[in-house]
Amino acid sequence: MTAPRIDTDTLRRLPKAVLHDHLDGGLRPATVVELAAAVGHTLPTTDPDELAAWYVEAANSGDLVRYIATFEHTLAVMQTREGLLRVAEEYVLDLAADGVVYAEVRYAPELNTNGGLTMAEVVETVQEGLAVGMAKAAAAGTPVRVCTLLCGMRMFDRVREAAELAVAHRDAGVVGFDIAGAEDGFPPADHLAAFEHLRRESVPFTIHAGEAHGLPSIHQALQVCGAQRIGHGVRLTEDIVDGKLGRLAGWVRDRRIALEMCPTSNLQTGCATSIAEHPITALKDLGFRVTLNTDNRLVSGTTMTREMSLLVEEAGWTVEDLRTVTVNALRSAFIPFDERTALIEDVVLPGYEAAL
Repeated sequence: MTAPRIDTDTLRRLPKAVLHDHLDGGLRPATVVELAAAVGHTLPTTDPDELAAWYVEAANSGDLVRYIATFEHTLAVMQTREGLLRVAEEYVLDLAADGVVYAEVRYAPELNTNGGLTMAEVVETVQEGLAVGMAKAAAAGTPVRVCTLLCGMRMFDRVREAAELAVAHRDAGVVGFDIAGAEDGFPPADHLAAFEHLRRESVPFTIHAGEAHGLPSIHQALQVCGAQRIGHGVRLTEDIVDGKLGRLAGWVRDRRIALEMCPTSNLQTGCATSIAEHPITALKDLGFRVTLNTDNRLVSGTTMTREMSLLVEEAGWTVEDLRTVTVNALRSAFIPFDERTALIEDVVLPGYEAAL
């Protein structure tokens, strides 16, 4: 299981778990084209292949704000019940085809209300689409469990409302919460009331931190707001000098706080210079609970198989490394302990043995 090279077909068969993936960043290009035509939205191009290339080129700017701006077109086609149902169903089927067995998909329902749907209706519609996708994937012999994280947009004023929606739907497929959007200038503590509400209601949450802003963002997310995981967290390395961990880095490692790392996305937003030098490898080797994620599959032109392949080819990862980050993800998933354990023992570990 320590062969230096692992072919793509083998990687695709490996069972995968993804904790950090945005619904509105993972549409099929052809679906964007078709839905845009149906709602009268103008795209940069109506050729699916050209549109896919446009997304990656636009996202390669090295600027998080411009990266986020590419979502204008995907969100434009996710304002109707029909659009949301199709996007959610296809989301599940695409993950299943990539070998994903567990996923937590996140989105901000406030961004899908321009067509007249309420935030609650958005959540219910997405859950319906995900359920159809999971049923079809199971029938095809590629079962995948997809749970939902609701997001509040940190630069707007509906974060508390989104948090209340997560509480209201926690027995209907929503397993947690997050805040997303431009990080720099919009600290997590601005939304402390929302996080206190979630803690009172025993709803877990992660927070985007340590991507566009550094250690203060991570510190606030953990020590002020009480996040159980950190979205990205690549700049945690600023608290590590010559392998010696500072207080914050030590807190994250020693308490097994998962880092939801997204290598390709981080290259695009300027948080890392190369896959070979991405902090995920150094943090893994130092014993942090790193997890591997796609962030936005359309925008980054990636899949979990591709992320794994890049780490194998450019950072020297082994199958044991890939298995470790997959188990890490499930250990930190927002579903009950016994369900996490069953996925690890009954699906992931046997799946690795069978694929090799």
